[in-house]
Amino acid sequence: MRPEQITKIIIHCTATPEGRDVKIAEVKRWHVEERGWSDIGYHWLIELDGAIEKGRPEHIQGAHAKGYNSTSIGVAYVGGVDANMKPKDTRTDAQKMALHCLLEDIKGRFPNAEIIGHRDVSSKDCPSYDAKSEYAEI
Repeated sequence: MRPEQITKIIIHCTATPEGRDVKIAEVKRWHVEERGWSDIGYHWLIELDGAIEKGRPEHIQGAHAKGYNSTSIGVAYVGGVDANMKPKDTRTDAQKMALHCLLEDIKGRFPNAEIIGHRDVSSKDCPSYDAKSEYAEI
């Protein structure tokens, strides 16, 4: 396990247009080949059909929220922008259900972790909705 305690579960979007079917292999390629990272930055990715895909192992620090990577788990959903690349909550019903179930599972393992959106710790609009208030009951 990482030496520091997990204090946050940070929700992201891939900033891909609504309906664009992006698989975890493509996101990993962006992070490894285009950014030069050692692996995909997120620990989990929710695809359009609600498939929950494992990214970077949780026991390894992510690369998803500068300044918070050592104490957080990164979860992303595919989408997050409209056809003009403007922020938009594009989650499908399947993604919403899968995300909720995944967050309940992660929170069960890290009960003191706060669920927030990337926008709560950066100047970005990501994940294009207010994750902090949506998941406050988990």
